[in-house]
Amino acid sequence: MLSTRAKVIAATILWIGFSVSRLRAQTDPNPLQGSPQQLVTPNQQVVSENAHSLEPGADPENRVGLPLIEHFAQDQQGFWLAPTHLRTKDLRWIMPGVVGLSALFASDHWISQQVPDKPNQLKQSLNVSDYMAYSMAAAAGGAFVWGHITKNERLRETGFLSGEAAINALAVSQVFKFTTQRPRPLVGDGKGTFFQGGNSFPSDHSALAWSVASVVAHEYPGPLTKFLAYGMATAVTMTRVTSKEHFTSDAVVGSLLGWYFGRQVYRSHHDPRLGGSAWSDPWDNRAESGSRPPSKGSPYVPIDSWIYPAFDRLIALGKIRSAYLGIRPWTRLECARLLDEASDEAIENVDIPQDNASGIYSSLRSEFANEINRLEGGPNLDVQVDSVYTRFMGISGTPLRDGYHFGQTITNDYGRPYWTGFNNVTGISTEAVAGPFAFSVRAEYQHSPSAPSDAPQVLAATAAADFTPELPNGRAQVDRIRLLDAMVAFTINNVQFSFGKQSEWLAPNESGPLLLSDNAESFPMFKIDSVSPFEIPLLSKLIGRVRTQFFIGQLSGQHWEYCPAASCSALVNWQGVVGPNIDPQPFIHGEKISFKPTRNLELGMGVTAMFGGPGLPVTWHNFISTYYVHSANPANNPGKRSSAFDFTYRVPGLRDWLTVYGDSLVVDEISPIGSSRPTLNFGVYLPKIPKVRGLDLRAEVLRTAHTSEFPPGFVYFDFRRYRSGYTNNGNLLASWIGRAGRGGQAWATYWISPRTKIQLGYRLQMVYKDFVQGGRLTDYSVRGEYTLGSRFSVSGFVQHEKWWFPILSSTNQSNTTASLQLTFYPHWQLRK
Repeated sequence: MLSTRAKVIAATILWIGFSVSRLRAQTDPNPLQGSPQQLVTPNQQVVSENAHSLEPGADPENRVGLPLIEHFAQDQQGFWLAPTHLRTKDLRWIMPGVVGLSALFASDHWISQQVPDKPNQLKQSLNVSDYMAYSMAAAAGGAFVWGHITKNERLRETGFLSGEAAINALAVSQVFKFTTQRPRPLVGDGKGTFFQGGNSFPSDHSALAWSVASVVAHEYPGPLTKFLAYGMATAVTMTRVTSKEHFTSDAVVGSLLGWYFGRQVYRSHHDPRLGGSAWSDPWDNRAESGSRPPSKGSPYVPIDSWIYPAFDRLIALGKIRSAYLGIRPWTRLECARLLDEASDEAIENVDIPQDNASGIYSSLRSEFANEINRLEGGPNLDVQVDSVYTRFMGISGTPLRDGYHFGQTITNDYGRPYWTGFNNVTGISTEAVAGPFAFSVRAEYQHSPSAPSDAPQVLAATAAADFTPELPNGRAQVDRIRLLDAMVAFTINNVQFSFGKQSEWLAPNESGPLLLSDNAESFPMFKIDSVSPFEIPLLSKLIGRVRTQFFIGQLSGQHWEYCPAASCSALVNWQGVVGPNIDPQPFIHGEKISFKPTRNLELGMGVTAMFGGPGLPVTWHNFISTYYVHSANPANNPGKRSSAFDFTYRVPGLRDWLTVYGDSLVVDEISPIGSSRPTLNFGVYLPKIPKVRGLDLRAEVLRTAHTSEFPPGFVYFDFRRYRSGYTNNGNLLASWIGRAGRGGQAWATYWISPRTKIQLGYRLQMVYKDFVQGGRLTDYSVRGEYTLGSRFSVSGFVQHEKWWFPILSSTNQSNTTASLQLTFYPHWQLRK
């Protein structure tokens, strides 16, 4: 049986879900299209013609006194009585929201622990939240007064409705505070246990800011106004957390309350003759056919999905123009948009016997049929089990598993553990969408045999290369359940805000981006992603439409960090190195922009930077300093910074036959362009071969920067701060080529059908001799994928590898890996 406390918490979550879900059920015509003779409010009250018989701009209902009291009563009634209107089908909307809020509650304590508690930083965040929230309240009041004085009815209404929304949101917030009695993060044990006496849940500041912002952004719907209003409201929400005045769920729920009442008040009481914009319903099914719904949530397609090679081929064949290869993953709705674009390219008229574009297009349309329907105005409501899979993998011989120093037998595999013998992963992936919200979870059981530690002489050599103490690197047998990817997202105007464990692929190449890939385990991050390309006024006339992305997350498994003794005191145990258990673990942030000045040319620039850790607190100052500080003094050096530049070019005259692309990276420089020490990856892709139907070829060459200016292996390594390097749980975050390697990779793929293909692969890696005595590996592979109907697929590969690293073995070594994966697509769905 649930305790009384648990019941109250659950009821609070459900109540908010009920109220938001009722937004869709309310009859609310577009206020800009409504007739002045009869407007229907959410409470089904008809405003007579007399109510709008005065001159334009006069709304006798929006005034202080009895009308305000009546409005307040109606608004509160709509919120508190929402559960009485619950219908069975509303659960389809409520369940994803409840899951998301529950996840926030469960992670509150962990998130709060990641926020530094230095007094100066807490005070700075508190001041920002206070100044912004109170400024927005003052602006609303000033708008009402000044609009009244100057007879500016639109300005007066803006202030009036902002105040009405704020009063409603704060009233509900006070009721929740009194009921839940949650202590603030800095009170007691910091766990935020409910009913212990407190007023943390929800955040009044967030509720106030979002209620005002949502009204202002619709009364004056220009892009600058929206950016300022929502930007300030977002800053209030974030700084209530970074000041440790509230837990994350407190701030988010407060924001939802403010947004809810801003929406209800504006839609119920706004005079459409005054201007402003219609408040479109995120769950509205009346989108124009073929348009990209700007505020419909959509989960990301996993990076290892079959859809990306299929899209790559259509893009190289010129059937899709606006795909951006330098930023992945893509959302499912973005994939549907690309297919809609491909249909305009007359797929049905291409040379089917030669390139099979029509078959690929048909398979992709089948995969994204639901999303295509949503593009055309269908409801964005779905809960489904996407796949259930199991992979059996056996390895004979001795594999390589240290890409940071030597090499990896298995690459770009989410950092899954492997070793000689039987390895297995068995998992399930699920996803859900509800209006602007999206959720996805991919969890799996992982098994791998125990792996011995390297020999003492190997540990000594790698420790010398890293300037760290020796640390055994063996591990016990792995039997664990792991989240591979899991995220919750909210989309507004084609910008998706997501939080959770996620992976990135930030380059157009196939072997693995030099900046960030899925070679290592995904890590928890907050991401802001323009999921579809957009135009920048004036600038886009020169560079074309752009896509941008920002993320910030926290790494795991970092063992060593250099820190001056004055900053880290007793933590330092060897020549200024902290470890082997760093606490807190460092953070990493990244930005990427891709743009297309022509149809055939895509350019991209990206940067990532690590910061935080012992002696370097996570503050706004230290975050901003990662963009410009590069100091020889470790006390002032924020951490590892890498910059990348990439391009993709479909060669004119050979546009359907040849695509060339490149990826480059430098450390602690502004850009690889013009650098004397870039790390490079160049490739060519031939999507079709003359007279050989269904065959494509791809080849890439790689070279890690290696100069006498720096110690061997300086790429992905940081002498001044992070001795564990550019890794997450021991695996490189980027390319398998490693810190001091050169080589290449090639693939020949024969497409029997869009979901059935055979691929031959070759990989070569040579490590410079002055880095841990150098070495070499080569592997040959055969991969295959076969789909049985729409519910089953079988895939597998056989790979034979030869390697020789003198420090690891005095003789040549080899291993053979065989893998078989069975995937079931159950099509279990709960859909409107």
